[in-house]
Amino acid sequence: MTNKLSDMKARAMAGQLLRFGITGVVGLAADVAVLYAALALGAGPYAGRLLSFLAAVCVTWRINRRYTFTPSGSQWTEWWRYLAAMTGGAVLNLGAYTLTLALLPPAPWLPALGVAVGSLSGMLLNFIGAKWFVFKS
Repeated sequence: MTNKLSDMKARAMAGQLLRFGITGVVGLAADVAVLYAALALGAGPYAGRLLSFLAAVCVTWRINRRYTFTPSGSQWTEWWRYLAAMTGGAVLNLGAYTLTLALLPPAPWLPALGVAVGSLSGMLLNFIGAKWFVFKS
């Protein structure tokens, strides 16, 4: 019986992680779109990245709230908890973005690559924060 329960919990978490990953891809698309819009409007790669990161957090919070996790009460409180939880991953994310821009030769696709590398680097920490801090059940 314990093995069956453990298997069920493992499958449920794997499903959540998959949905979280898919949501991350949607967030990545929003992140890149806002970054390139900000760059086109004259923002630098770091100011634009801050704006695009906040946009991606908004998008992923709404999707994760609906499809990945069970809402945890007040949307206002949950939003701030989500933003706080994503800050840990943001440090890794923005660090990887910065390193990518610094280490590779300039190219039009480089900011998008930096966003992708950054997103992957912070994903696991963000999942842990979302599951056990924001949407704890």
